Amino acid sequence: MSDEVRRSMPLFPIGIVMQLTELSARQIRYYEEHGLIFPARTESNRRHYSFYDVDRLLEIKSLLEQKVNLAGIKQILSMKDEQARGKFEEQKVSAKEDLSNAELRKLLRSELIDAGRFNKPDSRPGHMTRFFH
Repeated sequence: MSDEVRRSMPLFPIGIVMQLTELSARQIRYYEEHGLIFPARTESNRRHYSFYDVDRLLEIKSLLEQKVNLAGIKQILSMKDEQARGKFEEQKVSAKEDLSNAELRKLLRSELIDAGRFNKPDSRPGHMTRFFH
């Protein structure tokens, strides 16, 4: 299991996150309401937080201590998210460049088979497989 997967697994209930971050439950829910964190929900609708969520809350807390308002925090975090997405896209492009033609064909074939197996069309706009079920 990769570190990325481990860090994004929702493991912690709100009580543990409160102890780790020294934030109140109300503060944590407030940041969720404003789209700064996105905890997973269990079947019983309880919030579970990942390591990433805890890191984000600690970052929010630090920015608040530096007297940054909520609007500023949203901008800072969105810029960081965009940078992270850009790095991820660069990694995807370099990984795609490393594929041989045979490997690319194999990947495309398996995607088409999987899309048909689960009887759900590919959601990419303009993709033709959604018409062949």
